[in-house]
Amino acid sequence: MSRLTMIARLIAAAAGLLKHQLGSACLLALTLLLAANPAHAHEMSMVEMQLREVAHGEFLWQWTASEKAAPADVLTPVWPEECQVEVNVLHCGAKGLQGQLRIEGVGKAYSAVLVKVFWLDEQSRVYTLTAGQPNVHLYGSAQDQRGMGEIASAYTLLGVEHILTGVDHLLFVISLLLLVGFGRQLLWTITAFTAAHSLTLASSALGWLVLRSPPVEATIALSIVLVAGEALHQRQTLARRWPALVAFIFGLVHGLGFAGALKEIGLPEQHLLVALLTFNVGVEIGQLLTVGAAWLLWRLSTRWPQSEQTRKARTVLLYLIGTLAAYWSWLRVVTIFS
Repeated sequence: MSRLTMIARLIAAAAGLLKHQLGSACLLALTLLLAANPAHAHEMSMVEMQLREVAHGEFLWQWTASEKAAPADVLTPVWPEECQVEVNVLHCGAKGLQGQLRIEGVGKAYSAVLVKVFWLDEQSRVYTLTAGQPNVHLYGSAQDQRGMGEIASAYTLLGVEHILTGVDHLLFVISLLLLVGFGRQLLWTITAFTAAHSLTLASSALGWLVLRSPPVEATIALSIVLVAGEALHQRQTLARRWPALVAFIFGLVHGLGFAGALKEIGLPEQHLLVALLTFNVGVEIGQLLTVGAAWLLWRLSTRWPQSEQTRKARTVLLYLIGTLAAYWSWLRVVTIFS
């Protein structure tokens, strides 16, 4: 069965289920969501630049292949003042590769640029440039002398961006909110989710826990299906009695997803723990922003009397989330065996 046929059948099934509640506007939104690329819903867009020193002060540089837009079309390197470029050859003279390297355009087509420098002494260094930190200071050798503040700023922004652009993580958090509401349980539930994904993020990023990405991604999608399904009914199941426990269990898996993105970015050797900690802090900031926005919408909704339409809107939202996550699950399970 082709991918388009499967999408059409999913849309038709969702349309039949939500016919009396959804309306044409929501059906159109569902169609657009399913037509997107959900198999990698929270994948960050990275591109890599390599510089290889072939003689003192002389470098060959190139962009690596990318599935997205050609890096040379959307990214422009601004080299240190002492360096002159001829096509893919960089002449930096006796002082070597020293000074500010800037990448213009980062943060648009690509979330980050990884700059890998291979020196004559066979040492190497990796630098991460983002929209918030589009430049890095190079010191002409393998010694990475970036300050902790510079690294903390870059990785915090990357963490925030990852959670806010990670549709599957956001939908899981929203499903939890719809399951527990904005009462006392929410604090324990979110705390459990945070503790769990922080644990596996650190363990995986440091190489203590290694799992293949496809099963992790499939489990993340299935976790959304389960929580959305539990939020649709009022039976006193395990998820309703102990939502913090469910959030902790699935948080362990979501942490592995965060770690996968962090591995793509890379961690600086000199300040590894700082980068790991601040990336996690950025994820928490993005998560709190999501919860805060949802709380604000909930407070605004309390100004109007609760009605059948409000309950229907909640049901429709959960069906949308569950249907989309089920589609992701199917794609990701197929990826495991492909």
